[in-house]
Amino acid sequence: MHIFTLFKKDLLLEIRQQYTFYGILLYIASTIFVLYLAMGQPEDTVWKGLFWMIQLFICVNAVAKSFLQESRGRMLYFYSIAGAKDFILAKLLFNSALMVLMSVVSLILFLLLGNPLTNFVEFCGLACLGGWSLSLVFTFLAAIAARAQHNAAMMAILGFPLIIPQLLLLMRISNIAFSDVYQSGLLQMILLLFGLDILVIFLSVILFPFLWKD
Repeated sequence: MHIFTLFKKDLLLEIRQQYTFYGILLYIASTIFVLYLAMGQPEDTVWKGLFWMIQLFICVNAVAKSFLQESRGRMLYFYSIAGAKDFILAKLLFNSALMVLMSVVSLILFLLLGNPLTNFVEFCGLACLGGWSLSLVFTFLAAIAARAQHNAAMMAILGFPLIIPQLLLLMRISNIAFSDVYQSGLLQMILLLFGLDILVIFLSVILFPFLWKD
């Protein structure tokens, strides 16, 4: 019950303020426009690399502020009405939904650089899966950074070894969207990515209550 109440709170704040949505929409549109002016329609491999790079920066801008905007007074209030597990799960749920939406929007706008995708539907699902995976990692890191006196440097240091395996997996999996033939090992890579996501969720649920007490 507390999870959905906290999720609804974040959703209502986002609908009222809309800073994140329009800010990221402007970021995506301006970045793609500059890339189009500089490169025209890039090759398949360049298109794929640019897409996941943009997704990474979108996730940092969208998710990092979720904890940084919470004041100490708000955190004390949430501490009195909800538990640590409910709070972190609500944040994970909201940021996941936000990043899935942003992934779809960015993919649609990215088609301005051309459409080299052989299997658009599969890549759209992969974009949503990748957005979900990135949001889980950065939500976990943002929670740590927020409890460490809003130390953004800690978020960057901890994020590098966690995000690189996911980006490598996403790059390997996305090759199917640029290929007409079936690639072996695809299912194993998708399951491995799901396993990393579940691991991040368990780590968040286990470790955040210790930060919450501080």
